[in-house]
Amino acid sequence: MHPSPRLDKQRNRRRSELLRGILFAAPILILFSFGWSPSASGQTHEAGDMARPSLWAGGEISGYRVQYGERNMWGATVLVDADSAYHLGLEAEGRWLEFHQTANVHLETYMIGPRYHVSMGRFEPFVKGTVGFGNFSFSYNYASGRYLVVGAGGGVDFRLNRRWSARLAEVQYQDWPDFTFGAMNSVGVSSGIRCRIF
Repeated sequence: MHPSPRLDKQRNRRRSELLRGILFAAPILILFSFGWSPSASGQTHEAGDMARPSLWAGGEISGYRVQYGERNMWGATVLVDADSAYHLGLEAEGRWLEFHQTANVHLETYMIGPRYHVSMGRFEPFVKGTVGFGNFSFSYNYASGRYLVVGAGGGVDFRLNRRWSARLAEVQYQDWPDFTFGAMNSVGVSSGIRCRIF
């Protein structure tokens, strides 16, 4: 049964307020992260470089188990990581699960949130929490909707050199609390590569 127009308006208002808060807070967090980095003088070039704020962009191949219809889907992810010198940063991601469709069901998510990583030689384990929205296309394009999505995950990056890093594996759990047919979740695994652009 489709929710009443009144409930739809309340949900849309809550989502709009949440997204406005995220869009307001994200630039502040990035500026704060980059503005508080310590000096790296007296270190080797590689070690000094690793201690500075950085901006990464990359892509992944993602496979997800979607609760609606118990579907296994896969697709592409693009991401941007803004890291401070204190291992705390911000990650934004867009994911398009368009392949292995059944009945034309497909979805996209656009999320942002804090990310924390540690360095263990060339390995960089990380955890992150994200929030954003998802676009869901129902069977045979009968209907579509936009929903709040909250995610949590973690994984391991491997530094190939100063410029390139491989994302060996990332696992993410997503919750869709306002989904039309009741709360829905999805769990996925991604792997890809990142390039340092700053």
